[in-house]
Amino acid sequence: MSRAADILQFCTMPFKRIEEGDIGYFRELLGPTFIHTDRENLERCASDHTEDLKFLPEVVLQPGSVAEVSAIMKYCSDNYIAVTPRGAGTGLSGGALAAHGGVVLDTKRFNKILNIDKRNFQVTTEPGVITQVLQETLKAEGLFYPPDPASKGSCFIGGNVSENSGGPRAVKYGVVKDYVLNLEVVLPSGDVIWTGANVLKNATGYNLTQLLVGSEGTLGIITKIVLKLIPAVTQDLLILVPFRSSVQACEAVNAIFLEGYTPSALEFMERDAIEWSMKYVNTSAIDLPPDIAAHLLIEVDGNNKEELYKEIEAITEIVQRYDVGEILFADAHEQKQMLWTLRRKVGEAVKSNSVYKEEDTVVPRAELPQLLTIIKEIGREYGFHSVCYGHAGDGNLHVNIVKAGMTDEAWNTQLPKGIRKLFTEVVRMGGTISGEHGIGLVQRPYIDIAFNDVQISLMKQIKNIFDPTGILNPGKIF
Repeated sequence: MSRAADILQFCTMPFKRIEEGDIGYFRELLGPTFIHTDRENLERCASDHTEDLKFLPEVVLQPGSVAEVSAIMKYCSDNYIAVTPRGAGTGLSGGALAAHGGVVLDTKRFNKILNIDKRNFQVTTEPGVITQVLQETLKAEGLFYPPDPASKGSCFIGGNVSENSGGPRAVKYGVVKDYVLNLEVVLPSGDVIWTGANVLKNATGYNLTQLLVGSEGTLGIITKIVLKLIPAVTQDLLILVPFRSSVQACEAVNAIFLEGYTPSALEFMERDAIEWSMKYVNTSAIDLPPDIAAHLLIEVDGNNKEELYKEIEAITEIVQRYDVGEILFADAHEQKQMLWTLRRKVGEAVKSNSVYKEEDTVVPRAELPQLLTIIKEIGREYGFHSVCYGHAGDGNLHVNIVKAGMTDEAWNTQLPKGIRKLFTEVVRMGGTISGEHGIGLVQRPYIDIAFNDVQISLMKQIKNIFDPTGILNPGKIF
């Protein structure tokens, strides 16, 4: 059985199939240019970056105004048509996949930065703006929006909000939820609300803004986002530290914080991760001796270069207490860019090597060495090879499990048992089963490990209040 077919076993809601009358309504609402039923557009929206999953929608709609989104949602709710919101399609949990067919609501036309408020350090943006474009536009104004997922050059800010994305610099600056002040949201009923206020403090009623952040497109369609900003940072220093032991690399992470230092990024890459990434981008820029097992990529940033040099020197002294190789100090812009490219391309590099599954584990930072040890033990028990990398400073480790020589039977029946055991151990350590990728489709079978029946019931009741007909991104999370 294919992975998609396996997932579809859980997707049993009898939504109405789209008929010619529905197409006629959408065509009249949007015009012929922004409604797509051709194979090319359906294929484009049938997959994201999650494994090899593929679900064809019945129609792709590209509204360009809040009024059009509202009309679409009301019509689909009244007619029991499934709606799957979609941004750039860079997700890793299947959150933008139309597992029930129906409508894909493509937000690509919501691509404007509406207002940069320098006086109040805020920006109002539509959800279809590419994250890196937003960051660079703000930087030119002396402003900084820190969250920077690996896909920042292609992902949409709306998707980041829906998944509560993080990225390398979350260790110092926090994740998306720490910057969202207010959201304009279209509910499944078609009603349009603002969830909060454009202020830094708000103790007025329930926090609907933070409820929508990370809700994976299951509660409403985000159409405007108000983000708080900070002053731009002008300086950074970067080192790459090779370790002869992967566990020691993980131990060094917490040692840096215990000494009182908070890097702006602290990334872990196993040997396979950086080796495969170098092959993928076709470079030999990094010397990789045979005895090196892992690397830490460590960045400090600020506006005082002299203080940053002192900080990086102190961090260098800390990591040199471990069995390390020659530390690379990236002093040129091009060298820094190369190191970050290698880190950001790891996921794509692994995917190009083999069929794979990516698990997004997160534990308290001090438990990282134990987590890595357990991952390898479970791999040996269940016969899988893993490539680990991620945001070590947050305790967030991405576990890429590659199929390689595993049989289809072992991959489809034994591996899920290994993943369940891994997630059980993660929760035992005080962690949880997703740090930034979300639950979506692929982690849904394991949500009972993270939450008990009472917690899941509360979440389902919230979903039902927002979306009583259950049409919005159905089959995700639960």
